[in-house]
Amino acid sequence: MKHPGKNGTDLTAATRSDKMPKKPKNNRTGYLLSLPYWVHFAFFMAYPLVFSFILVFHEWDIYTPMRWVGLGNFIRLFQDSLFWQAILNTLWFLVIHIPLQIALALLFAVLLNEKLRGRGFFRAAYFMPVVVSGIVIAILWQQLFSMENGILNLLLGSIGLAKVPWLISPEWAMPSVAIMATWKNVGLYIVLFLAGLQNIPSHLYEAAGIDGATAWQKFRHITLPMLNPAVLLVLILSTIGGFSLFIEPYVLTGGGPMNRTLSAMLYIYKQAFYFNRMGYAATLGFFFAFIILAVVLVQRKVVEQEALE
Repeated sequence: MKHPGKNGTDLTAATRSDKMPKKPKNNRTGYLLSLPYWVHFAFFMAYPLVFSFILVFHEWDIYTPMRWVGLGNFIRLFQDSLFWQAILNTLWFLVIHIPLQIALALLFAVLLNEKLRGRGFFRAAYFMPVVVSGIVIAILWQQLFSMENGILNLLLGSIGLAKVPWLISPEWAMPSVAIMATWKNVGLYIVLFLAGLQNIPSHLYEAAGIDGATAWQKFRHITLPMLNPAVLLVLILSTIGGFSLFIEPYVLTGGGPMNRTLSAMLYIYKQAFYFNRMGYAATLGFFFAFIILAVVLVQRKVVEQEALE
């Protein structure tokens, strides 16, 4: 019901308008505080991305002006057998690296989740390689893999086994790179699995124990299903990290022998900074990014489907 005032105004509407929240004023301080982020985003993310996309349709060697080539870089890409070999090398690395990474990380996480003496020390020790420079670790493993004086071959010789040409054999080179990459990164995934294990309710194991379940049955029917989100996260992160393989082959083998450790990232780097083919390198980079996206989406779909079953 309306209540007119002295001048015929609607008092009820006036009261409601007084209770309505006022629109906030422009917060200039907030905009100023967020300005450094937007400047950083514009100069170091947006601009390089846009410039790289422009390069896709040009040839540019840094020293001379860019030349329009249209889809020429894409035609060259599909005819470049060495690039496709680099893709296959990277996929072969992932086939070795990802199962090994997940298996070792899960094994050590389960062990470190138990009440062991010195558990905190071992957790820190396993994580230490993650924070050490990749160049330093690659140089260290280069010495370990040395054919003549490497510790690994000296140990094999001490028990009467033949020396292994870790980095100079086309068959052993990529598995050697995968072993080193797994050793460096496994600490991060141990932490992720530990976080998942500590979120599993203990009463589930107690109930399973009362029902007579063995340790393997508890692991198979409780631990693995409850760890599914952590497994998916580790799978995606290790896949993206594996596709980014660069430091290990760059330092250990330079892409050899016979281009068997030439990763896609190393090939893109060589096209850009060895041969100054900036436009072609940008094309390879965008194409490779779409490959990574496709593989990650397929992985996610498969893992989620298995979890539902």
